[in-house]
Amino acid sequence: MATRPAPEPDDGDHRPDHYDVRTHAVSGQVIVGRHNTVSQTTVGGPTPEPVTDGELAALRAEFSRLRDLVPGNEPNGERARELLDELEESATSAEPDLSTMEYVLRWFRRSLPALAGAVSSLVLHPVTGRLVEAAGDTLADDFRRRFGGE
Repeated sequence: MATRPAPEPDDGDHRPDHYDVRTHAVSGQVIVGRHNTVSQTTVGGPTPEPVTDGELAALRAEFSRLRDLVPGNEPNGERARELLDELEESATSAEPDLSTMEYVLRWFRRSLPALAGAVSSLVLHPVTGRLVEAAGDTLADDFRRRFGGE
């Protein structure tokens, strides 16, 4: 028993397929032929919501709270407060400074480990993350590489 392939849909044109394509300065896709299917896949997620003034104020309040936790009799207390100022400035700037964030966290782990967890929570704070994401994909990828994440 012989089988035949299913017939192609009849579009009313019975001429053989022949395509003579010439292009000039094409900067996108070109689709040639009949019965084409075109699909598009986009990469990346939605743009993060901008950080509100209230959220930024709450993050700054957390920095202030942590500065108040530095013991007054701590030999490195003044340096710790200065570094927290640097961390706050670098985390809340238009383009967060990841090197400063990394350095400050490392300093607290070595010099004042009792507060290192609190410093880490500011670096990994959701608002800090959104500020980093708002600065662009490259910086966000570097942030994840340095501090963990997806």
